[in-house]
Amino acid sequence: MSTEAKRIMNSQELGGSEKPSLLQVFRSHYELVFAIACGVFIFIGWSLDKTEQSTASTAFYLLAFLIGGYAKAKEGIEETIAEKELNVEMLMIFAAIGSAMIGYWTEGAILIFIFALSGALEAYTMSKSQKEISALLDLQPEEALLINNNIEKRVSIQQLQIKDHILVKPGERIPADGIIIKGETAIDESAITGEPVPNVKHLKDEVFAGTVNMRGSIIVEITKPSDQTLFQKIIRLVQTAQSQKSPSQLFIEKFEGTYVKIVLSVVALMMIVPHYALGWSWNETLYRAMILLVVASPCALVASITPAALSAISNGARHGILFKGSVHLERLASLQAIAFDKTGTLTKGKPAVTDVYTREGVSTEEILHITASIENHSTHPLAESIVKYAKEQYNTALSTPENVEDVTGFGLQGVLNGKEYKIGKSDFVGEEAHTFHNSISSKLAQQGKTIVYIQDEYGILGLIALKDVLRQEAVASIQELNKLGIKTIMITGDNEQTAQAIASESGISEYYASCLPETKVETVKTLKQKYKNVAMVGDGINDAPALATASVGIAMGEGTDVALETADIVLMKNELSRLSQAILLSKRMNTIVKQNVVFSLAVIMLLICSNFLQFLDLPFGVIGHEGSTILVILNGLRLLKSNG
Repeated sequence: MSTEAKRIMNSQELGGSEKPSLLQVFRSHYELVFAIACGVFIFIGWSLDKTEQSTASTAFYLLAFLIGGYAKAKEGIEETIAEKELNVEMLMIFAAIGSAMIGYWTEGAILIFIFALSGALEAYTMSKSQKEISALLDLQPEEALLINNNIEKRVSIQQLQIKDHILVKPGERIPADGIIIKGETAIDESAITGEPVPNVKHLKDEVFAGTVNMRGSIIVEITKPSDQTLFQKIIRLVQTAQSQKSPSQLFIEKFEGTYVKIVLSVVALMMIVPHYALGWSWNETLYRAMILLVVASPCALVASITPAALSAISNGARHGILFKGSVHLERLASLQAIAFDKTGTLTKGKPAVTDVYTREGVSTEEILHITASIENHSTHPLAESIVKYAKEQYNTALSTPENVEDVTGFGLQGVLNGKEYKIGKSDFVGEEAHTFHNSISSKLAQQGKTIVYIQDEYGILGLIALKDVLRQEAVASIQELNKLGIKTIMITGDNEQTAQAIASESGISEYYASCLPETKVETVKTLKQKYKNVAMVGDGINDAPALATASVGIAMGEGTDVALETADIVLMKNELSRLSQAILLSKRMNTIVKQNVVFSLAVIMLLICSNFLQFLDLPFGVIGHEGSTILVILNGLRLLKSNG
């Protein structure tokens, strides 16, 4: 990675973004400016050379050397001193100086120009990969309207503390993550979920920084510091990914140092041996040595991986797939199996009403009204789902029961309009529950559904079945993965009956039920022995050990902080369909890297052979070598193009 590329990456600040000044714009693109200036000086020098003004021509060529070679020379010298290892940049400096020393100013200047241009392209790659970060930074407001003792005060988001209350008016972006403590509204969360339809938010619902309040004024209680919001996590994840290197990249970097030493040794021999062994003139010998120095440099080989990896990471970020390093992106292509957690991963993680059965003469609306009115006084997840379903289906106001008693572990009993009701498990409401619609109850249980019975003074009034339903895209995602030849497996802490039902619905043929966190780890280890490269997809604290054990850990974006920190890849938009897209992106990247490596090695060998056979002149050696470097960088940039 070039010094300029590193500078661009390091210049991203987590606290916010400001409009760049002219100086900042120049600093961000100075390699390109210098490369263009170098090209202009070369043209002027060449024009003066044609009019036989050699002194003026040499002066402009010298300017081209100094301006065009500044960035690469600085980078090469600094890295050589820091690493105590010669690098490609130093080879290019030696080749350009050597060309000038034997009188080939034009060729040396062109070498500098094309090398500078390739460096500018690398910086462009990094800049492009940072585009998504800049866009996210722009989404988070820099100020918030703090409410303290009914007094409103506009403050910087850095001043906000957990438990602070802020007012968000219609049309404003939410400045920090929190929960609604007053008001209801619709929130445009497209920046996070990718869905264009606003989500209706009620009391206690979570809201995220950078999303847009569409309708009513709301008061939000801050739950996370400004530097821990969802957007800031995205930014840090992408920056971490860009600083990490894949195995292929690490191998090339280790290979580069050894290769440079070999090239310099061969060039030193080339400057002497052919004169005595082959009878070449000293001028021809030095000329061929300089060509060898140019064409044997592994610039294209070194540039085969980094631009492609950065482009792929940027592509993934744009589609809500965050890679914590190119090593994980590269490994995806070789996956043979993917294990899924059930709750919150394959399913939505919240129970939903699927069936309502009533006693003869009782309407569905009536039983839902009774149940929801009593369940509204419970905080149990099943109760919340029933209340939500009743409101959504019939949009009627709930009644207030005269008395409600919560029998822990069993259900509720309450009095509504003078009548007593019991709501809960079959054992709680009475023996009649076992005979009421027995065949229906059995069928619902086989489907992995939880049954809530409602009893009045005359017996069982009806039942409501709930289930943690599959995500809409789960089945299609499993099918896509199977088409790619990847085995899909489910690992869940739920019981055998529920696991079997979900596995059957989703199209997963292999599953493991009743797994504790340590059991999940052992299961993943067993799967790795069987399939070698295994990914684990999860969202909870109990999934974190398994995520760390898997070849690649993948977390759902709405998962716990522990899962997000442990995982290697995060699906920020909570879309399982992005899994197959990530794998295809990995395969595309690996294909392009292989194309680049084969192409760059072929060009180097062809140029070296042509030089020894005295077919190749320095200008064509420069163009062939540096041209191949530019081509592999451009080939890597193809990964910026959307494929999803």
